[in-house]
Amino acid sequence: MPIPTHTPTVYDGRRPRRTRRRVIVGAVATVATVGLVLGAASAAGASTAVPRGTTVLGIDIGGRDQAEASQALLAGLGDRLAEGVPVKVGDKAATVDPAAVGLHLDAAATVDRAASGWPNPFKVLFGGETEVDPVVAVDADKLDATLAKPVSTLNDAAKPAAVIFEGTTPKASYGVTGVGLDSDGAVEALRTQWLRSTTIAVPLTEKTPTPKAEVDRVVNELARPAVAAPVTVRTERGELTIGPKAIARSLIITADHDGRLNPVVEEKKLRSAMEDELSTVEIKPRDASIAAGSGAPKIIASTGGRLVDTAKLSRDLIPVLPTSGPRTLSADIVTVDAKTTATDLANQGIVERISSFTTYYKGGQDRNKNIIQVAKKVDGAIVKPGETFSLNGFSGPRGYAEGYVDAPIIQGGKLVNAVGGGISQFTTTLFNAMYYAGLEDVEHHPHSYYFSRYPSVIESTIFMPSLDMKFRNDSAHSVLIDTSYNDTSITVTMWSTKRYDISTDWSSKRNITSPKTVHLKAEKGCIATTGLDGFSQDAWRIFKQNRQEIKREKFSHTYKAEPRFVCDG
Repeated sequence: MPIPTHTPTVYDGRRPRRTRRRVIVGAVATVATVGLVLGAASAAGASTAVPRGTTVLGIDIGGRDQAEASQALLAGLGDRLAEGVPVKVGDKAATVDPAAVGLHLDAAATVDRAASGWPNPFKVLFGGETEVDPVVAVDADKLDATLAKPVSTLNDAAKPAAVIFEGTTPKASYGVTGVGLDSDGAVEALRTQWLRSTTIAVPLTEKTPTPKAEVDRVVNELARPAVAAPVTVRTERGELTIGPKAIARSLIITADHDGRLNPVVEEKKLRSAMEDELSTVEIKPRDASIAAGSGAPKIIASTGGRLVDTAKLSRDLIPVLPTSGPRTLSADIVTVDAKTTATDLANQGIVERISSFTTYYKGGQDRNKNIIQVAKKVDGAIVKPGETFSLNGFSGPRGYAEGYVDAPIIQGGKLVNAVGGGISQFTTTLFNAMYYAGLEDVEHHPHSYYFSRYPSVIESTIFMPSLDMKFRNDSAHSVLIDTSYNDTSITVTMWSTKRYDISTDWSSKRNITSPKTVHLKAEKGCIATTGLDGFSQDAWRIFKQNRQEIKREKFSHTYKAEPRFVCDG
């Protein structure tokens, strides 16, 4: 082994002078280097709030001031911000509309977060990226309401307690233990996974319903007194009476996700139940409309109205309901502007009739009441450019509470009576008005059997919620839907700026099938029919401008042969 030619240094608790000098020099060099780096970073980003190399959801927002970074982030995400969010609720798939649950990206807060982070000096020298989490907000209550339906369809779903009314008699519904929505977890899942995951799994948890004793207490202390007597409402234009039936129709008592029974008077149901009473003190606003006389169409100006503030009345009614004896309230009457003025119509290009379609019915039938009821609801609707009109979505529920009655519908291959029957006639009338206006067909469903009162192929049925009729306004101008009716017909007219002349060319009927005879029990609700042939047919929608055909669209449908139903026991 070689012998060392120098004397080893022995450590005596003090650093050798040469070593100490090297450390000092190294420290000074490091500080200088960091200073140079930070100086370079400052020079490179002196005019920017967001450090270079900063990304959010893969979108580069670095090297910009905060306003530019926000714009870059929103532009990069684009339509993704409005797209439906696929979610998985147990074994059920659903889609969440961001607008419906207040789900949105706070671009300004996200950029603030990105700008507030101290830049890594070595990243400036050697490159690299910093990914910043987006700031996302969601309305927990709205998300609960949206996810309630898919959760309720689970096989082991919990059933919340409630108090329901059969007429004016309150009944306790005690609920069932099972799985329910983990509300906080659902909010967190959407907040952290939105715009990152293809499908978001919504967490569930076990839910125990409200104790039986608490439900019984609410029945005895709130529900029964609520419908025991009317409530008198004083207004500046006279008195109104809210009767027990109106209270029972509008008072909703259901448990929230924490099991608390919360009474709510729903304004829309209250207003519907009090329609006759309200008419004695209210002046309805009237939207601007278009009248077609002997000359050119004229815009009729709108007028304002004076309506009872039923939103406030609904809230004020709750503390009165448990009380006994004479019950009184005061209600305000407020000025309400028309939703649409003459200026609005002109500015939106609603200047001429672009289509009109009429179908006919026999007078005195119950189905006519339903046709007129939905026509009143749709009358005056305006569909703006790019918007899609959904008849189910616009009309909302079509039950007894909304003024609809029982009439025949096709169900299970035969005619049966059901609430809202006959609305398919309005649907077909609206579809044809849309069709001849040259608007874009999004969804429609022809009847399974052919009815001679409708044009074959180009007609549509409807059934809440599975079958809808939708169209999109693919023009540059708004479209006004105008409905009118009498004892024997319903008419839908559309007003906008005319683009096309529309006509229809039908093929011959083919694959004709004959009806079979089916014997049904002669009992209440049995509806006999004479039977109709089935067939297949095509229809072409022909678009013309300046008398020249520019395109055509094909519609096809096969009708089943409607059986000859005989009610003979």
